[in-house]
Amino acid sequence: MAMMAGLLFMAVLVIVPFTLASARHVVARSGHPAWLSRRLSARSRSGELGLGATATEEFHAFLNANKRVQIEQRQARLVLRDDDHAGAPPRTGVDLDGGTAVIPPRR
Repeated sequence: MAMMAGLLFMAVLVIVPFTLASARHVVARSGHPAWLSRRLSARSRSGELGLGATATEEFHAFLNANKRVQIEQRQARLVLRDDDHAGAPPRTGVDLDGGTAVIPPRR
């Protein structure tokens, strides 16, 4: 009986997220209903992944150690600064000779 409960638990861990991800994909690709499509494709105000994507990545990292390394590298890259003198593209700039100014849009 315990083995059957364990199999059922594992099936729920695999089948339910797969079904939800498939439904999300169909709604996002077709665009119907429109309100659900907008909600699923939205990101948080800070530009981070939504709750569903974060949970899926954490579950993937639980099963695959390489995914954990990838997530940690992404978090480390977010902390590092991009300096203009280090070869990063300039974020702002004023060209007095040309009479132009570069101002990045707000996110």
